[in-house]
Amino acid sequence: MNIKKLLFQNKNFKPWYYLKAEFRDKFAADFVRKRESLLQTLSRYDGNEIQQRVDYYNKLSGHSPLLNGRVRIADYHRPDHLKVYYYDSKEYLRYFEGDLSFQLVPGDVVDIPESPSIVKSRPIAGDNANSVLLNLDKIRHFNFIKDDIPFRSKMNKLIGRAAVQQVHRKAFYELYFDHPLCDLGDIMKGSKWEKPKISITEHLKYKFVLAIEGHDVATNLKWIMSSNSVAVMPKPTYETWYMEGTLIPNVHYIEIKADYSDLEERLNYYIEHPEEAEEIVKQANAYCRKFQDQEKEDLIAVMVLSKYFDVTNNA
Repeated sequence: MNIKKLLFQNKNFKPWYYLKAEFRDKFAADFVRKRESLLQTLSRYDGNEIQQRVDYYNKLSGHSPLLNGRVRIADYHRPDHLKVYYYDSKEYLRYFEGDLSFQLVPGDVVDIPESPSIVKSRPIAGDNANSVLLNLDKIRHFNFIKDDIPFRSKMNKLIGRAAVQQVHRKAFYELYFDHPLCDLGDIMKGSKWEKPKISITEHLKYKFVLAIEGHDVATNLKWIMSSNSVAVMPKPTYETWYMEGTLIPNVHYIEIKADYSDLEERLNYYIEHPEEAEEIVKQANAYCRKFQDQEKEDLIAVMVLSKYFDVTNNA
């Protein structure tokens, strides 16, 4: 038995992430001078696509001054908790002068800050300009995988494993825990729906994977969309660097109603029309690939922050 393969297959390797982050933090070079070199790589890409993503993540315009809670880059130090938010933001803040100020709201952000702030997540609807997206907590959220099982070779069921704490998740489990088309389990101890965690590899045996939002986005959505299985979910209400607000229902995922009432009908439809499900797999995989050029992602992140500082730090 290959223990290493069982432990780390289809998962980001956290020890390597922390090792790189610590090294980067302690032995950083002069990245302020490297910013112009990075920006010059724009000529290698579709400039319109890059600018559209920058403006999607950062919708600020005019002059939007920061309020209380701002911190200078030079004074930004690693907190005792939420280290990943520090590491992932500092990775790009280091490209800018230390006297520039910013605000960062860590965690699962479901409200719009009063002042322009760097966040991991934001509501899709409404005026969300003060929520400037950066790829934070990416070791947990940005996990793209390799799946060698063709869609038609998978089981005709929906698999779901989650911490079922939110009202909307409980509502789904109340409706479908015992349904013959579903294999659902709550990983929380003592739950009436309790089942043990299973690996991503085990999920890949199923044609359909449940991707219901938790506190904010559905964490598993990225790896599902990079697989040969299909994500099943209502229309998303929160988004991250993955731009969930741009996903097209029944093109990138199978959409079900917000009250979940049409789940059986939707699953049966795609079981009977596998060619349409395979087209969703194709489109979902293509969507994932646009986030997998690291140089391009670095460029966009620096451009997002450059726009942020132009709007917030200039009188």
